[in-house]
Amino acid sequence: MTSNSESTPVPSRPASPLVSFMPPKPVVLVGLMGCGKTSIGKRLSKRFDLPFSDSDYEVEQAAGCAIQDIESIFGEGALQTGEYRVVSRLLSQPVQVVATGCLTFMSQKTRDLIKEKAISVWLKADLPTLLMRVTGRKDRPMIESGKEEEVVTKMMEDCYPIFEQSDICVQTYDEPTNITVDRVIIAISDFIQSQYPDYHILKSV
Repeated sequence: MTSNSESTPVPSRPASPLVSFMPPKPVVLVGLMGCGKTSIGKRLSKRFDLPFSDSDYEVEQAAGCAIQDIESIFGEGALQTGEYRVVSRLLSQPVQVVATGCLTFMSQKTRDLIKEKAISVWLKADLPTLLMRVTGRKDRPMIESGKEEEVVTKMMEDCYPIFEQSDICVQTYDEPTNITVDRVIIAISDFIQSQYPDYHILKSV
């Protein structure tokens, strides 16, 4: 049985280059656009000395087109199918850190796969934080300019109850990314010690 409890902020401190434990499974980051999955994922992979993959990028490479064009080219449901195939492939590889698309975890089939094969970490951001990070960004095709608050609020209402099924929840703030990474590592350490009691961890960070 897994637990999902939000981590609390810790005092700012210099980030150590590496940590003293290796996750027993791939670490999969979930959350809405703007929560920091890619930036945190890249830094997390460096701290663990693990590979990093962005599932959106992998889906686009496999499809040969942008995410927003996949269903218009290949038909309804093609994106969800492609995401499942990519996530399945990534989770069959050696342990790594994976950043998923903002709606990847919404698919029951993909969510079940992640829950079986990985440790899922929800990077939970509040509305002001998300709006600050997505407003005016041309690389956010799901959000029409001028309707950011309406769209993001609806996505939070739809997605957050599902994201709560993640193994771990870490609140993200407008803070230096490495501070968030520290809190993610501590949360992963706590989860492993709780769910894998025979898995030895010397320290968290």
